Amino acid sequence: MLPEIQNLYDVWHPNRIAKDNTPYRISFDDLTNSIISTGPFYFYIIDFFDMTLSHVSPAIAEIHGLDPETVSFNDILGAIHPDDIDFVTKAETLSINFFYEKLGYEKLLNYKMSYNFRFRLKNGEYALFNHQALLLSIGDNGGLGKSLNIHTRIDHLSNSNTYKISLIGLNGEPSFMNLSPDEENQDVKEFSKREIDIIKLISNGLSNAEIAEKLFISALTVKKHRNNILAKSDSKNTAQLIKNCILQGVI
Repeated sequence: MLPEIQNLYDVWHPNRIAKDNTPYRISFDDLTNSIISTGPFYFYIIDFFDMTLSHVSPAIAEIHGLDPETVSFNDILGAIHPDDIDFVTKAETLSINFFYEKLGYEKLLNYKMSYNFRFRLKNGEYALFNHQALLLSIGDNGGLGKSLNIHTRIDHLSNSNTYKISLIGLNGEPSFMNLSPDEENQDVKEFSKREIDIIKLISNGLSNAEIAEKLFISALTVKKHRNNILAKSDSKNTAQLIKNCILQGVI
């Protein structure tokens, strides 16, 4: 095992739980049916207890040339671009610390983690992918159980990685975008559920008036929300906002 990959295991191992037989909080079919993809993708479930995989999508063969019946987690980690492994390690460390130190481990099941890195393709070339992880179970003290991981090819949207992490709130929780693993005491930008709802409606092409009607608020309130969203997401305009949110797994 490469030392860089061992560093990743060193992040996960202290935070895992014992063998996990906990039922998923929602059915696996509901989870996979809810996946919205912006490009070719595959998924799998990782059990952090023993790092075994299950429910591996057959699409992994076409994308990486890996056999879904025999692929190991090490095979997947080994396909990460060598220059991006350090960022992935930092991203995983930041995400775990963010929950344990700021949000509380009990919130883990209400968030989706998202960031990008380069993956090796079947033909040996590398392309930018978006990684999304949704924990399915945790221990009584917040230990990591099983996680649904989704990898989507996004190099048709961008070839430049922002090296930022997003924590997307579910079930009414706020979201956090543009988190940097290299900045201490950074200005954390929190997005409310209402702001995320408005972003999704903007991405569907709705005008301020149409969004206002759908959410039962005034058009002026929608305009204020839009301005706040652009500022917090470091976006110059709506087109850049939508692109940034797609790249960060928000929509």
